[in-house]
Amino acid sequence: MPEKKRLGANTNKTNKKKPSASANNHLHGITLEALLTQLVADCGWDELGELIDIRCFTHDPSIKSSLKFLRKTPWARDRVEALYIRHLADAGSLTPAIE
Repeated sequence: MPEKKRLGANTNKTNKKKPSASANNHLHGITLEALLTQLVADCGWDELGELIDIRCFTHDPSIKSSLKFLRKTPWARDRVEALYIRHLADAGSLTPAIE
């Protein structure tokens, strides 16, 4: 009777590492606060409010209130993250400085 292979048993196959999901994720390692702070510094609240029409950018904006809203509202966070990626691409650098 042939021997059964145990799970995790060493095989003679070459172990190839799969590329990590973070390799293609331009937001890996960047906090929402850092991302938003960078956008505000580069674009300002007025331009952010024009690009993404959400109240936390147009009416008495602040980092704190915007973070609170973006953390609770996935569609808005997705738009801000997409804008950040476009902003990096336009600036010619998809490797942002991590603080």
